[in-house]
Amino acid sequence: MKKRVILLLAVVCMAFAVDAKTRVKSSGTSYAQEALQPYVESGQLAGAISVFYKDGVQEVCCIGYADVEKKRPIKMDNVFMQCSQTKGFCGVTIAKLVEEGKLSLDDPVSKYLPEFKELWVQVQNKDGVRVLNKAKNVLTVRMVLNHTGGFPFEVSAKRNDVRGGGWTGGAPLRQVASIAAETPLSFEPGTRDQYSNTGIDIGAAIVEVITGMKWEDYLKQEVLDPLGMKATWFWPTDKQLKTKIELYQTKKDAPAEWVEEKPWQQRPYNDSHVFASAGAGLWTTANDQIKFYKMLMNLGVGDNGVRILKEETVKEILAVTTRPQNMGGYSLGLYAPKVDDENGWFGHGGAWGTNCSVNWHKKQLKLWVIQNAGGGQPWQKDVDKAAEKFFAQPYDNSEADAYVGRTK
Repeated sequence: MKKRVILLLAVVCMAFAVDAKTRVKSSGTSYAQEALQPYVESGQLAGAISVFYKDGVQEVCCIGYADVEKKRPIKMDNVFMQCSQTKGFCGVTIAKLVEEGKLSLDDPVSKYLPEFKELWVQVQNKDGVRVLNKAKNVLTVRMVLNHTGGFPFEVSAKRNDVRGGGWTGGAPLRQVASIAAETPLSFEPGTRDQYSNTGIDIGAAIVEVITGMKWEDYLKQEVLDPLGMKATWFWPTDKQLKTKIELYQTKKDAPAEWVEEKPWQQRPYNDSHVFASAGAGLWTTANDQIKFYKMLMNLGVGDNGVRILKEETVKEILAVTTRPQNMGGYSLGLYAPKVDDENGWFGHGGAWGTNCSVNWHKKQLKLWVIQNAGGGQPWQKDVDKAAEKFFAQPYDNSEADAYVGRTK
């Protein structure tokens, strides 16, 4: 009976594979569902969403539960915390300003945020005594967006070092930037890489200075609303949170264990103590997340036909690394290690195990949604094999609309 229920949940979700509005064609395959079934049946995997997309043809799998105790099936419209996938949204807002001639990636950050005019690099820390040297290199917009600025993961205003470490509710973006400017750098700007939410938040603060708007409002006006991403925001409603995908920790050879919250993000999720962060913080749904990544895959055009960015903007500064050659990896808040050939993918993941990446050359997309509090993802190798099977198949996409990945 348990197996039949799980199969039913997966089949019901596959109904989402064909969208009447954009006419995405169902592939008729169930590779992900077959790969994940044993893990859900054993309870090791509470629930997950997988989407494979190839030039107008799509396989959607929702398997298991958003809440195991309540037996609430996982669905494409359940909200979840996407964590660091928020970085790519900041990258798009920066790219728009570059496209409009309001910003250059090689502008000094101090052009927009004067407090960054003089920076200090920590060269030694012994017995609690720090030795600082004045930074020689100019910190640029490019560096803060591709993690080569030398900033810590989070500044003090966003860390909770008392209650288990991790994030607090955050702080206003301009305040984060000001504190970052006073924080010693780990290395000379542009000479190494260090993954940092702080750098992305600095980028968002620059957007605020240029536009005269709060970064989250600019994001909503220029990206979220035009793409129809109505369920994506930094403050999910109470109604949305009742449908959220719960956090579970993986246990070896045992059912997953429910986790109320992580120290990195603590309840309540939508009150006045929560501030928008460009490094991590957006809540979304699988239905909404696909709209954003398909826009990137379509080189700036959303599924609804709305153009967010020019084709060359996506190709030249989002789908390729902006780091020096020997550092590879990131562009503007997006991981883009090898996208200069037809087999290249770019995108981003999140701390709770979410991930989405696209290949604009072949019009392909892989979306993975889970809320994993730790313990690993032993099913990942099987999901990867399922993806290989899906993308290896030839599909008839003649029934797909123009805006589902086949735009010129």
